[in-house]
Amino acid sequence: MAHSHNSLELPININATQITTAYGHRALPKLKEELQSEDLQTRQKALMALCDLMHDPECIYKAMNIGCMENLKALLKDSNSMVRIKTTEVLYITASHSVGRYAFLEHDIVLALSFLLNDPSPVCRGNLYKAYMQLVQVPRGAQEIISKGLISSLVWKLQVEVEEEEFQEFILDTLVLCLQEDATEALGSNVVLVLKQKLLSANQNIRSKAARALLNVSISREGKKQVCHFDVIPILVHLLKDPVEHVKSNAAGALMFATVITEGKYAALEAQAISPLLELLHSPMTIARLNATKALTMLAEAPEGRKALQTHVPTFRAMEVETYEKPQVAEALQRAARIAISVIEFKP
Repeated sequence: MAHSHNSLELPININATQITTAYGHRALPKLKEELQSEDLQTRQKALMALCDLMHDPECIYKAMNIGCMENLKALLKDSNSMVRIKTTEVLYITASHSVGRYAFLEHDIVLALSFLLNDPSPVCRGNLYKAYMQLVQVPRGAQEIISKGLISSLVWKLQVEVEEEEFQEFILDTLVLCLQEDATEALGSNVVLVLKQKLLSANQNIRSKAARALLNVSISREGKKQVCHFDVIPILVHLLKDPVEHVKSNAAGALMFATVITEGKYAALEAQAISPLLELLHSPMTIARLNATKALTMLAEAPEGRKALQTHVPTFRAMEVETYEKPQVAEALQRAARIAISVIEFKP
C-alpha cells in the first residue's frame, strides 16, 4: 500500500536566490525596504530582482522617486562583494536609459561609484566602467565626471587594467567623450604617453579608440604640443597603413589636428605621412577620406608638403565633382577638396 509524505527538499527548478516580489505598484517599495535589511541574503535577493526591473525606464523613474538611489549608494559600501557587484550592475543598467542618467546626476552617483575603482572584484570594476561609459553618452554626464576630478583616475586605471582588455575599451570609450568636453586634467595626467602605448596594442579596438582619444586631445594647442613632444606622430603615420579601416580613419583624424602647428607638420613630413594619406583618399569610409583630405591640406601649408602634392591636384579635382548619395557628405568632401586645391596651388 502506498504512503504519502512531504519531502524536505526544495522542489526542482526552483531558484533559491530569487526573491518573491510584491505585485504591481507595491513591488518597488517592498524592494526598497529589503535593500535596507540587515539580513545579507535578503539584500542580495532584492538586488537581483532590481537587476530585472531596472531594464524598464518606468521602473527607474519610480525607483528614483521613492528614494531607491540613496539606498543603492549606501550599498556600494557594503562589506559583501556580491552585494557590491549586484549594486553596480543595477547602476550600470540604470545608466543605459536617459532617465537613469538623470538619476545619476541628481543623486551624485558618479562620485559614490568612484570609491570602487580599486575594488578587488573585477566584475564590480567592470560594471563601474560600463556605468561611466553609458553616462558620458550625454554631455552632462561627461561634464560630471570631469567636474568630480575623475579623469586622472581613469587615465591611471587605463594603465593598470592590463589583464582586462575589455575594461581598457570601456575606459577609452569614456575618455573619448570626456576629452571632447575638456582635456585639461587629462593633459596634466600624462594621457598622451598612456595613449601612445595603447596605439601599439595588438587589439584593434584599443588601437582605434586610443587614436580617437588622441584626436580629441589634439584639439587644444597644449594637446598638439604634447603629441609632438612625445613623438606620437610617427606612430600615427604607421597606423595609416593598419589593416583596419577605423584605425586608419582615427589616426588620420589625430594627424589632422596635430599638424595644425608647424612642429606637427614637419614631424609628419619627416615620417613620410603624405603617401599613406593619399592612399586613404580612396578609403570606403567617408570620414577617413575627409580626415585624410584635411590632414593633407595641413601638410600643404608647409613649402615641402605643397611641392610634394603638386602632382596630386587631379585627385582632389576628381573629389570636387564626385557625387554621393547623401548631400551633406558630398558637400563636406567637396568643400575639403576645394580648400586642399587652393592651399596646394597657393603661390606666395
